[in-house]
Amino acid sequence: MNNRMMSGLYSLTEWITKFAFLNFLWIAFSLLGVILFGLLPSTVALFTVLRKWMMGETEFPLLPLFWNTYKAEFFKSNLLGGIFFLLGGLMYLNLEFMNANENQGLQVVHIPLYLIILAISMTVLYTIPVYVHYNIGLLQVFKNAFLIMLLNPLPNLMILVGTASTLFVMNALPALLLFFGASFTGAIIMAASYLAFQKIEKKQKEAQSI
Repeated sequence: MNNRMMSGLYSLTEWITKFAFLNFLWIAFSLLGVILFGLLPSTVALFTVLRKWMMGETEFPLLPLFWNTYKAEFFKSNLLGGIFFLLGGLMYLNLEFMNANENQGLQVVHIPLYLIILAISMTVLYTIPVYVHYNIGLLQVFKNAFLIMLLNPLPNLMILVGTASTLFVMNALPALLLFFGASFTGAIIMAASYLAFQKIEKKQKEAQSI
C-alpha cells in the first residue's frame, strides 16, 4: 500500500514538473520571438507536446521536440496568427457595433452577433489542436475546426468549463499562472479536442467498414 502511494506521489510530482517546465518553455520561446512573432510558434510547440502526451507518448526529450517544432512551424504558425488577428478584428467590430447601438432598440440583432462571436471563439480554440493533429493546409484547418466545433457539444462544454475553472483558480492564485497558465489551459483544450478527434476517426472507420 505504501509503495503504491509513493509511486503515485512520484508520478504526480513528475507530471507537475513536466507541466511547469513546458510552461517555462512556452514563456521563454514566446519571448525569444519578441512575443509578437514567438507566441504562435511557441503555442504550436506546446500543443505538439500535449498531443503526444494525450496519445500516450510520454518518454521523449521535451526541449528538443519543443525547439524543433518551434523552428519548423515558425513562419506557417505566424501566418495562422495573422488570421487570428483578422478574426479578432472582426469580433471587435461586432462588439463595437453592439455597444454603439445598445440604446437604439437593436437588442434583438445582438443575439446572432453574440452567437457569431461565440462560434468564432470556439473555432479558434480548436484551430491549434487541429493544426498539430492533422497534416492539412491552413484553410482546411479552419474548416475542420469549425465543423468539429459544431458537431461536438460535449468537448465544447469541457473546454468552456475547464478553461473558466482554471482561470478562476489562477485568478485567485496568480503565481500559478507563471508555472501552469499556458500548459494546463492548453492541456484542457487539447484533451477535449483529442476526444472529438477520436470520435470523428471512429465514425470514419465505421463508415469505411460498411
